[in-house]
Amino acid sequence: MLKRIAIIGPESTGKTRLAQKLSVHYKTKMVEEYARMYFDGREYRYDADVLVEIAKGQLKIENDIARTSKDTIFCDTDFIVMKIWAKVVFGFVPEWIEKQISKHVYNLYLLCYPDLEWEPDPLRSNPNDRQYIYDLFVRELNDKSFNYKVVMGDDDFRLNNAISFVDELLKNGK
Repeated sequence: MLKRIAIIGPESTGKTRLAQKLSVHYKTKMVEEYARMYFDGREYRYDADVLVEIAKGQLKIENDIARTSKDTIFCDTDFIVMKIWAKVVFGFVPEWIEKQISKHVYNLYLLCYPDLEWEPDPLRSNPNDRQYIYDLFVRELNDKSFNYKVVMGDDDFRLNNAISFVDELLKNGK
């Protein structure tokens, strides 16, 4: 049975790098962050409707990759990221995104701790409140009783930390 693992957390916490390294380590596929594809060649302006459009695009590419994968996929974002993004930027969460969180549960969430140095990026806008945003992730994951582990440290430590959590998941089959 396919295992879906979401790599989530505040901006600039190494999510993409970790997803890439895990997909190489496990010789499997990675689901890229659709928002980056969406805004490629477009002005970085959005509203709640655009966020829902991005969330639907994310779900489509994830499902497309899942159909051709056997064991495990690593997702460089999920609906919790979309929810927290909406909450922080707009002060509310579109209903469609909220519903997807319970409908689309991952086998494991790897929550990246904001202990890496901030790296500027055209799609990033929250360099000063990463701990607050991290705490929103923890609250959401705990409220939903989702299976999650916190990954932290520099690149190698973070990767090895994540590998141990994924190995545990794969060994236990849950």
